Amino acid sequence: MDVVARTPAQLGAALKSARIRRGLSQTSAASSVGVKQKTVSSLENIGARTSVETLYKMLSALNLELVIRDKKRGGKSARTQKPREW
Repeated sequence: MDVVARTPAQLGAALKSARIRRGLSQTSAASSVGVKQKTVSSLENIGARTSVETLYKMLSALNLELVIRDKKRGGKSARTQKPREW
C-alpha cells in the first residue's frame, strides 16, 4: 500500500500504521534497529525531528522503502495552490 506523507506528522502516522500491521511493538521495532523505544514513540506521535539515519533504520525495521517522485498536481498549477506542507 502506498502512503503519501508530506509532513512529519503524516510520516509518523504512516510508520505507526505499518508497525501495527506487522504486529510489532514500539520496543521490538526499536531494538531491531538499535534505537530507544522513546525514539519510535516520538517519531510516531509527534513527528519529532530525527536524523535521516534513524529514519532509514525505522524504514528498514518495518520493511519499507522511501520513494522520491514528483508531486501530482491534480488539475491546479503548483503556483495557484496554497502551500500546505513543507
